[in-house]
Amino acid sequence: MATREVRVPDRQCATVIGRALTVAALVLLATQNGTAQSENSEIAKRRAAQQTSFSDRQIIDGFDKIAFRAELQFDRPVERIRKFDEPVRVFVIGDAAHRGDELAAIVADIVAHVNHLDLAMSADPQTANFVVTLVPKRDLARTIRSYYGPTRARKIQRRLRPQCLSGIGKDANYRIRRAEAIVPDDVDDFSFYDCAYEELLQGLGVINDDSSVPWTMFNDEVQMGFFDVYDQYLVNILYDPAVRPGMTKSEVHVLLPEILPKVRAWVAKVNPPERAN
Repeated sequence: MATREVRVPDRQCATVIGRALTVAALVLLATQNGTAQSENSEIAKRRAAQQTSFSDRQIIDGFDKIAFRAELQFDRPVERIRKFDEPVRVFVIGDAAHRGDELAAIVADIVAHVNHLDLAMSADPQTANFVVTLVPKRDLARTIRSYYGPTRARKIQRRLRPQCLSGIGKDANYRIRRAEAIVPDDVDDFSFYDCAYEELLQGLGVINDDSSVPWTMFNDEVQMGFFDVYDQYLVNILYDPAVRPGMTKSEVHVLLPEILPKVRAWVAKVNPPERAN
């Protein structure tokens, strides 16, 4: 049976996972606002200002803090890789006519920037393993209660004060079997994009927030609204085929001398020259 982890992304957005999963472990992380659109002025400004050149140590330090840990965990903390090892299919619940095209564009952007990740939208809820629920902002708290129950919902609200939420359900081998996100769809464009990018990415397995990593969107003090270069490095390391669910930090570190050059080459390939070094 699948265990359940809930993470709440930085900037008070949270990660919550499926109602269909049996609860064994909950990991929560918080995020703040949303994501970026084709080029909302706030997103464009942040994209132009982002740092794009990082040392191996800076990348590895962020990966260790964000891929292995969790902001809020209800069971025994375990620092192991959690990731999908199968195709990821995203299904939208809610007013897809309002934000559905934007969400599909975000998914396409993630696909374009992450190697070895089979991610796509799905119109079939039966085959989807990543469900995004779009709700009015006023219904966020009520939806969280319906997903997690009143006791856990109170803890989420007290600890995280989420503006959006996502979660992952994993099996005994730390393979993510299901992910779920709750995203307000009636907020401004920047907030929607900032939340949607972070919740989708954290649902893929980069589930922690850490304020000591200044370049990542997985930081309560940072708002991006787009898939920045630094986080492309982190997600591409996670989805390298050599990195397996359940691996420990030391097991991944052994692989990094071989993985990092490939990840650097990929990130440079999929970003304009001025964006990645």
